[in-house]
Order: sequence, then C-alpha cells, then structure tokens
Amino acid sequence: MKIKSFLAKPFAGYIYKQIKKGMETAVEDQQSIFNYLVKTGAKTDFGKDHGFVNIKTYEDFVKQVPIRDYEAFKPYIEKIKQGKHNVLWKGQPIYFAKTSGTTSGVKYIPISKDSINNHINTARNALLCYMAETGNTKFSNGKLIFLSGSPELERVGGIPTGRLSGIVNHHVPKYLRANQLPSYETNCIEEWEEKLDKIVAETIQQDMTLISGIPPWMQMYFDRLTEKSGKKVGELFPDFSVMVQGGVNFEPYKAKLFESIGRKVDCIELYPASEGFFAFQDSQKEEGLLLNTNSGIFFEFVPAADIFNELPPRLTLKDVRVGENYAMIVNNNAGLWGYNIGDTIKFISTNPYRIVVTGRTKHFISAFGEHVIGEEVESALLEAAAAENIHITEFTVAPMIAMDGGKSFHEWFIEFENIPGDLEVFAKKVDDNLRVKNVYYDDLIGGNILQPLKISIVKKHGFIDYMKSIGKLGGQNKVPRLSNDRLIADELKEWAGSQSAKVETRMN
Repeated sequence: MKIKSFLAKPFAGYIYKQIKKGMETAVEDQQSIFNYLVKTGAKTDFGKDHGFVNIKTYEDFVKQVPIRDYEAFKPYIEKIKQGKHNVLWKGQPIYFAKTSGTTSGVKYIPISKDSINNHINTARNALLCYMAETGNTKFSNGKLIFLSGSPELERVGGIPTGRLSGIVNHHVPKYLRANQLPSYETNCIEEWEEKLDKIVAETIQQDMTLISGIPPWMQMYFDRLTEKSGKKVGELFPDFSVMVQGGVNFEPYKAKLFESIGRKVDCIELYPASEGFFAFQDSQKEEGLLLNTNSGIFFEFVPAADIFNELPPRLTLKDVRVGENYAMIVNNNAGLWGYNIGDTIKFISTNPYRIVVTGRTKHFISAFGEHVIGEEVESALLEAAAAENIHITEFTVAPMIAMDGGKSFHEWFIEFENIPGDLEVFAKKVDDNLRVKNVYYDDLIGGNILQPLKISIVKKHGFIDYMKSIGKLGGQNKVPRLSNDRLIADELKEWAGSQSAKVETRMN
C-alpha cells in the first residue's frame, strides 16, 4: 500500500465521524452560525445600515434584512473596490470570485479569510466520506485531473479576482500537487479548444484515477481522448475509479459519460458556487446531497412559488418539509446577507438534511401559466430516453407563442447521441411524462389551449458550436435547460435541423 492511501484511511475515518455527528446537530449549528454572523456583521457598514445591533432573533433579522440579488449588493461591492474595509464583512475579502450574471453582467462575489475554508474543506470532506464508506483509497496514489478555469488572477480594487475554480486551484493541498493534472501552464490557457488539446496531450499516457469537472466539460474531454486513442476512457485509464462532478444536474449526462468510459465508476456529486459550497454527496448508498450546515453559511428557504413576492415567507432549516420546492437564500462569513443565489432545491430527507437541486428561479417556462421547472423537463426527457435506450447530449426548452391564430407550444431543442427510431412516438412520451409531472401543463394541453410539444433536432456538436459562437465555451458556462423567452432558442436555429426534422406530437 502506498503512503498516501495508507495515511488517508485514518484521516477519512476521523472526518467521517465528525460529519456523522454534525448530522445530529444541524439545527443547533445553524443557530450558532446565525448568532456569530449577526454579531460579527454588526461592525460592518452593512450591519450598521440594517440595524444589526438590534437583532436578537431570526424574526428581527427578517424584518431588518430583505432578500436581495446582486444588483442590490452592488453599492457595497463598489465600496470594497474603492479600498474600504469592514463593508460587508470584517476587513477586506481575500478574493473576488468573478462570475457572469444573466441580468447583472459580471458579478464580483466576495470570499473572505473566514469563508475560504468552506470552499476548500468541503471538497476534501466529500472525498474523505467516500474513502471512509467504500474503503477505496487507492485512487489517491494515481493522477487526478481537475478540469477548471484559469488560475491566473487579475486585481480588482487591489483584490485578487478570478473564476472560483481557478481560485480554488491555488489551494490544492501540497500532498496532492504532485498528482494533479493538467499542468499550471495548461490550466492558464483561456481558449477552450486549445486548452482541451493540451489537457489530452498531458493526460493520455498517464495513470488517471480520478477525473473531476462539470459534466459537459468531461464529455468533451472523453470524446477527444477516444478520438486520439481509439479506445474507451476506461480502457485507456484502467485504474480510473472515481468521477467527481458538479455545476449542473448529472442525470442528463450520466448515460453518455458511462458509455464513453465503457464501464461504471463511482461518482461523487458536489454543489459548489461562488457564494459558497452548499452541499455534497456524503454516501454512495443514499440519494441526494448533504447540506453543509456547519461551514459558515446560514441558510434560509423560501417556497419557490413565492420568491418574487414583495414579502415572501422565509423559513429556517427546522421548518422545511420534504418534497417542497424552495428558493435557497444564503448568509455567510464573507458578507452575503439575505442573498438569493437563484437556485431552487428540494429536501428529500430531513434526518439528515439531504437535498437535490431542482433548477433556477429564473429558468422556468410560464409563458402560459404552467410554471414548468428544470427538474420536471429533465425527468420527463430522461424517462422517455431510458425507455427507448436513447442518449441525450444536450437540450434546452423555450415557449413558442403562436402569432398567426394557431396554438402555442413548447419547443424542445435536443441534440441526440442516437436519434429515436420514431421521433413522433418519442416526442409524445416526453409530452405525456411532462403532463404527469405538471398539473398546469396537463390542464393547458387537455384544455386544447396549448398544442403538445415540438422537437427541433440540433445537429451533432451544435450546442458546443453555439456556446463557442457566443464566447462561452468551457469555463463555468452551461446552457440553461429552460428559458421563458426565445433569446437562446432563436440563436440555436442556426444549428437546428431542417423543418422536416421537427416532430409534433399528436393526441390519441
């Protein structure tokens, strides 16, 4: 047994026990974090503006601190850029995580000396939980690849600034540095196609044991490896045993990724964001992700249907229910307060608190009052695909509002790995599945207000070409599953098949 895997076993066991204990004290830990955040925040500009000295209870906090998005935080971020201290949190941030917003342009999310451990230790804990539960520590002796953004940082207001994955790259523990690929120089390449070729060249002859990244990146990497070698990834890397992924729902990509590998490998799902590392898969035996309840973040939850109300109900961890869709609000030790991260989640367990990510608050279709969410379209499509052994490369859905007296419908842009033998039958299965999952959509179809969905086939590599055309290939960028307008849909037309490739479902 090599030294790294030997030493990992007792440490993994220790951390695993600590996390198990934390499952029993999640509500109490959240209260402690809340008290600490408010006490520390009282000395900041934000705390003074919002009367933190008068906050004694969570109910006081709700009255003093409204839910807000990045636009409402911008004045405080600008003060930090000007060099001011104690604005949102004590001192100054040690980093800005730079991310793209759909309405706010570039966003600068503060990461503090206190909050950086949340980002670093949670990823570590996910791997240690896996080791402790499965006994597989051998992978730590091989080569590990982290498909990340560039670690090169610029300075904004004197603060090191870059993509979260690039920032985290600077904090990879020394004992893993010798195992880490690709090289620093390759990770710094901004142009994705060039970077991918370099990554393949550096890894194709190595003993890769763990591969990590968002699923669309990994699929492009796997495809390029197979093109170069003529082999399945699992054959090329016989000791490859662990795949770590996050950033998007894994399910739509799983079948094709495993097909590219040629066998199943263990998977660890993560839920990181610039605003915090919120949850991680702690078990190979249980569904869902364990909420990170003792890592500097105080969570609030708003019923998703109420998130855009002026004064929506706000719940703490002790009040949530299994099966309900919530918008997640975070307060953290980097100075985010009542911050709507834009994600919706659902608890599948409250003992312990495990979640699944169901979509984005702004990524839905309700052009006709149906309020279809990401979880519903993904599930409807994947069930139909599984029934016919169809593999989906990528997809997105948008409303088509009829302008000529006809009926409106949902248009699905799908890139298939293998096209269904009968597209009409397949489309109807997807439509029927969605009707089962969303009663409002079912009423609109059943009432003959909407016509059933239509599928537009996207050409092979069409989504990659589309992302390249808008300058968002690679990085942390991904195609939204749902849009309530046709901005993406109309741009995708260039990569969609001819009109004859569209299939309209028909009612029986």
